[in-house]
Amino acid sequence: MGENGFQLAPWELRWCGLDLDALRRTESIFALANGHLGLRGGFDEGEPVGLPGTYLNGFYESRPLPYAEVGFGYPELGQSVVNVTDGKIIRLLVGDEPMDLRYGHTGPHERVLDFRSGTLRRSTEWTSPTGRRVRVHSERLVSFTDRAVAAIRYEVESLDGDIELVVQSDLLANEPISAAQGDPRLGAALDRPLVAEDAVAHDLAAVLVHRTRESGLRLAAAMNHELEVSEPARCGVHAEGDLARVTVAVDLAAGNRLRLTKYLAYGWSARRSSPALRAQVDAALASAMETGWDQLCARQRDYLDDFWAQADIEVDGDPELQQAVRFAMFHVLQAGARGEARAIPAKGLTGPGYDGHAFWDTETYVLPMLTYTMPRAARDALRWRHSTLNQARKRAQELGQSGAMFPWRSINGVEASGYWPTATAAVHVNADIADATVRYLAATGDEQFDIDCGVELLAETARLWASLGHLESDGFRIDGVSGPDEYSALADNNLYTNLMAQRNLRAAADACERRPEVADGLGVSAEEYGRWRKYADAMVLPYNPELGVHEQSEGFTRYARWDFDGTPEKKYPLLLHYPYFDLYRLQVVKQADLVLAMYLCPSIFDLEQKTRNFGYYEQLTVRDSSLSACMQAVMAAEVGHLDLAFDHFAEAALTDLHDLHHNVGEGLHIAALAGTWISCVGGFGGLRDHEGEPAFAPRLPEQLDRLAFRISWRASRIAVEILPRQTTYRLLSGDPVGLRHHGIAHTLTDSALTLSNPPAPTPPPVSAPAGRAPRRRR
Repeated sequence: MGENGFQLAPWELRWCGLDLDALRRTESIFALANGHLGLRGGFDEGEPVGLPGTYLNGFYESRPLPYAEVGFGYPELGQSVVNVTDGKIIRLLVGDEPMDLRYGHTGPHERVLDFRSGTLRRSTEWTSPTGRRVRVHSERLVSFTDRAVAAIRYEVESLDGDIELVVQSDLLANEPISAAQGDPRLGAALDRPLVAEDAVAHDLAAVLVHRTRESGLRLAAAMNHELEVSEPARCGVHAEGDLARVTVAVDLAAGNRLRLTKYLAYGWSARRSSPALRAQVDAALASAMETGWDQLCARQRDYLDDFWAQADIEVDGDPELQQAVRFAMFHVLQAGARGEARAIPAKGLTGPGYDGHAFWDTETYVLPMLTYTMPRAARDALRWRHSTLNQARKRAQELGQSGAMFPWRSINGVEASGYWPTATAAVHVNADIADATVRYLAATGDEQFDIDCGVELLAETARLWASLGHLESDGFRIDGVSGPDEYSALADNNLYTNLMAQRNLRAAADACERRPEVADGLGVSAEEYGRWRKYADAMVLPYNPELGVHEQSEGFTRYARWDFDGTPEKKYPLLLHYPYFDLYRLQVVKQADLVLAMYLCPSIFDLEQKTRNFGYYEQLTVRDSSLSACMQAVMAAEVGHLDLAFDHFAEAALTDLHDLHHNVGEGLHIAALAGTWISCVGGFGGLRDHEGEPAFAPRLPEQLDRLAFRISWRASRIAVEILPRQTTYRLLSGDPVGLRHHGIAHTLTDSALTLSNPPAPTPPPVSAPAGRAPRRRR
């Protein structure tokens, strides 16, 4: 068993035994979702519960943003994801005693998240306070193929003699949720955000319709059931207000079982009427029941078989990391598979952390994995950004800028952050969206997306940089902005921002030349995109020649250094214990910033510069963000610190399973999970993709015996197998692919290509801030 409480297995996550103190954490870890609908992994019986949660992507409530002093251009309204109607609940009464694992005695108890079946299984033997014994088996799924549908199979078996059972299957809205305190990473607790509009019940079915008070959204939740039991059963149904309940009472003979299969369907809209939504979920429910439980499970397995066939990563040499990598990939898939016209929230649909908002890390961390494993999901996420262009244009106009200014955090495309220095000022989100667009187009060759969305995304983001920056004697400057490092703010010429803006400007000019008819429709002239090239060529890139390192921002290396030796471990993360007044004016880095820039813009730096830069910023980076370790792993591998790269990779992979940031109870860190994939493919695989073809520079740390992964490139599927001294490339399907191996061009055809791995560089030693090195995994 792993030290985190889970048994080690390559294709599942199994928790044995009952730990009520771990409920909130395991509810996030055992969550099921498909990008549209998400169910936290709470017990079927509804209680005990750490944090109830059922989420629909894009369904939110508006709330005023509080300010001590209001300023011009401050966003007025925030958005918070809503815990919608809970359909997971199946309460069980044994005799007259409710099954509640806080009472009586719990015998063998286990829960299993299966990465291949896409289901959560549970088995519990329970003895009631008066001595009645039952065994409960359940299995639940959120369908990848029918995005509005979830289903639960619930079985009860008497382990003694005849027994009286009552099963209550609920739809429950406005569940009470305790308010989070003292941590800005947590979400707001909404007080009864749903207003009941309609409740209908018949036979074993029911529908509840609710709306939000402020955002004007409406949702419908429906359930229906199939009952299998040998004995006669008395059934009833009732629906009113916030509760619909189907009740089944039966005298179960010894050795017999009651089986209840519950089908759920959800739908929401900002425009559709209550009757229309009822009809929508009724239809989805009828379709699910016609399909049936067995076929829903078979379709789920087929979907995942196809995903793993094109995306799996094999890690030989560390069983816990193999499990963690597949766990990470499974949850990234759950976050983005069927999001379609919606964002991919930072917590996916596993919890209310960050209020359910999407950030820049969707494009920078999540979309790379999806682009090379499920390109349709990456396309859909970018189409969501494109659908919010009007809001982004309006935001730019409010702030006196041209083009589009995408929000730092949002659910519906409108800025929802009230903290200006690292929200509105973090304009690099524009370039991150542009970068993801360029990467998607290069990897897929999707011409229709280029015409429909790509050119416009690139042009409107480029217009912002042309407006925001200014040309001076030292070059094109972008002043007063915040980069990825949230312990620095309102800096001049943040290197990450400037480099990504440079890429954005050049890519936009290329796109307008490539699609002149689209450029004409956008009013982009040759003169305008000529200026973009001029600004890109003149971009200021701060550098300290005395230290021989690039500066995270202009003057950063001249700040005083944080007192790392005098900072006790219990004072991390720093943002919870020290004022930003200190953080912003000292050399301390929350998360990879310049190091991230070296990964995304690799051709700007030579190996010597990367090595010096990495060493300098490694000693300043405290990794108070889950976004950091994976990028430090990537660059550590590139410059030759393979042991350190492995330790950073392990930290990224185990961020949620070990709850390293102590907030998994509010939901998983989807970008960090995607960063696990980046650590493997971009770090040890050395994948870079900025020259029109995939380039690899494989290096295997000594802790691993073998690493194998698969990616999609255009219409082809490639398998890469890395051993200590050689790498083999195989074309699994599609046309031949041009690729580079450690800088040398090759063409991959039907014949496998086996090439030697050159020795890694031998860089000088590096150190982390006192007490902040990743835990060594040897």
